[in-house]
Amino acid sequence: MTITVDMFDKINELYDRKGIIELGGGDARIEKQHEKGKMTARERIEMLLDEGSFVEINPFITHRTVDFGMEKLEGPGDGVVTGFGKINGRNVYLFAQDFTVFGGALGEMHAKKIATAMDLAAKNGTPFIGINDSGGARIQEGVLSLDGYGHIFYRNSIYSGVIPQISVIMGPCAGGAVYSPAITDFILMVDKTSQMFITGPKVIETVTGEKISSEGLGGSKVHNAVSGNAHFRAENEEAAIAQIQQLLSYLPQNNKEKAPKAEYTAGDEYRSELVDVVPIDQTKSYDVRKVVELVVDEGSFMEVQKDFAKNIVVGFARIAGESVGLVCNQPKFLAGGLDIDSSDKLARFVRTCDAFNVPVITFEDVSGFFPGVKQEHGGIIRHGAKILYAYSEATVPKITVILRKAYGGAYVALNSKSIGADLVFAWPNAEIAVMGAAGAANIIHAGEIAKSADPEATRAQKIEEYKEKFANPYVAASRGMVDDVIDPRETRIKLIQALDMLSTKHEDRPYKKHGNIPL
Repeated sequence: MTITVDMFDKINELYDRKGIIELGGGDARIEKQHEKGKMTARERIEMLLDEGSFVEINPFITHRTVDFGMEKLEGPGDGVVTGFGKINGRNVYLFAQDFTVFGGALGEMHAKKIATAMDLAAKNGTPFIGINDSGGARIQEGVLSLDGYGHIFYRNSIYSGVIPQISVIMGPCAGGAVYSPAITDFILMVDKTSQMFITGPKVIETVTGEKISSEGLGGSKVHNAVSGNAHFRAENEEAAIAQIQQLLSYLPQNNKEKAPKAEYTAGDEYRSELVDVVPIDQTKSYDVRKVVELVVDEGSFMEVQKDFAKNIVVGFARIAGESVGLVCNQPKFLAGGLDIDSSDKLARFVRTCDAFNVPVITFEDVSGFFPGVKQEHGGIIRHGAKILYAYSEATVPKITVILRKAYGGAYVALNSKSIGADLVFAWPNAEIAVMGAAGAANIIHAGEIAKSADPEATRAQKIEEYKEKFANPYVAASRGMVDDVIDPRETRIKLIQALDMLSTKHEDRPYKKHGNIPL
């Protein structure tokens, strides 16, 4: 007796198989995921991408391990969903680890799926997004799992600076698993439900005796405020997904393109409020974000690493619709001085902007590099040099606005003409000098002050003389180190003009495999 099978039987079988895959670890585990305040991998993808745009890749891949009873376990999709989709109409490739299948642990075929998607992203010049929710390496697969990580790390590295890579931590991320996000351009974390650490609390307690919770060791607050490993934190997964969508809007698809320009209708670009934001008195503090808000397109500023190294403010914004990267001294913290952490934060951001053709605008008000034994012993020389290196190697349009003071090596480092700034503007109150007037007068006129009948009066006189001579932008402007001294109220107008002037900038560097940035 012959049994006839028609095409519809085969199609039905296909949909049955796909139904099992789409269910992941099953209803009970999905429910458990929801109880933790977490979405499933597919729910996250659905929320992130434009409706109906997701195209799955390799859904039928499964593991091929026979050790430790693994041959009896199916593991639909091998614990990760990979594919292609669109965000605001722009192409992306992505993966989302499925915690309901093997706890999202990475094995050989799991890694193969991710690597395949990454290769397609690189070939097609599109951003790559990784949604991480994993218990780490799949121990049952042993060294195959570690090899899988290696394939991902390698691609993270060679595609760095080629396509934007964004990592979202939406669950635990432990051991070797944290190194892939660390290589990518941006890391986003979710409060209370996401952690990153190399070794977990139990191992640390066993080895060092230190007791700490998972959240205290590697939660979103720690990595955003203390370690500086993460760039953004969100109160929930929905907010994190909105952050990804916003972040991508400032970035191009790849290193050969420019970021998309937003629609912009020109209006009155004069900003009279700027006069009152920055106090003339050098010792008085202010919030540089107020300057930023008045200069950029309304509501367009997206701060990066806002809780880390608060003495420097970095982030993306738009000026007349064009995407720009902003680097700003923050006088509210450490008087805007540069220390180890702010140097790292600044240099990394400038290099990210340069990699993806985003112009860099620097708002400068800096007294210098922060002094202290801890800073010197911690390697401030090496870390500060990263700033010099990052600005010097960058070939994107580079514009500086000196808001108040620019002293010493910090003035040189923060995109001065000598290290390649295209345009430097200064407000009329700007002081550009080796150091502040008081310090300079004390050194230059030390003998005269000491011999004086009234040392304090002489010191005050010499400080005033120094201020009169050097505490203004015109000496630097007369030597071409400042391109123009501008009315603060016209700052936005000047920046719109500058970006237009530099819109076709092209600058080559000598051939090399890569430079040797002081790490």
